[in-house]
Amino acid sequence: MSDAFFFSYGSLVNRATHAYTDAHPATARGWRRVWRHTPVRPMAFLTVHRAPGSHIRGLMAAVPGDDWRTLDAREEAYDRLRAQDQIDHHLPHRPDVALYVIPEGKHGTPSQKQPILLSYLDVVVQGFLREYGADGVRDFFDTTDGWDAPVLDDRAAPRYPRHQNLSRPELRMVDEALADRGVRIIPG
Repeated sequence: MSDAFFFSYGSLVNRATHAYTDAHPATARGWRRVWRHTPVRPMAFLTVHRAPGSHIRGLMAAVPGDDWRTLDAREEAYDRLRAQDQIDHHLPHRPDVALYVIPEGKHGTPSQKQPILLSYLDVVVQGFLREYGADGVRDFFDTTDGWDAPVLDDRAAPRYPRHQNLSRPELRMVDEALADRGVRIIPG
């Protein structure tokens, strides 16, 4: 791809987790997020699945020099798909845009043994809050499936390698959203 960008919908929305500086708010049409796990990682994380009529907010960022190696290594459980016709943005041109997706049949439903890490979810929510405000956080929770998955409270000793410090109001926002959905929290 030339003039290549990727569309992020999870932890990469949080600019503090990467060095891709040419980044812009964007929306992917026809997709929803879902919590999944794979044999590649011991914990659950986000992927997307096709959902006609739906859309998800995220962040679109340029890949300098079309050097995908670092990003592909970070997203090793995913396939990189071309998605420029499904991404809405405010750039004056139509760059090539990739979307990382875990293919059907290569992921499973999170469980007690493969829970969502609270330190990962904190990073995702902080990213949406910074990009889109409180409305963006609500939209993230509303456009993500799989909230019946357990969440491991690892805040005291974060397991997510790119964890971030959240303010008390940010932590409260995450906790309240999980409580509103009746998500089961597993002590860390």
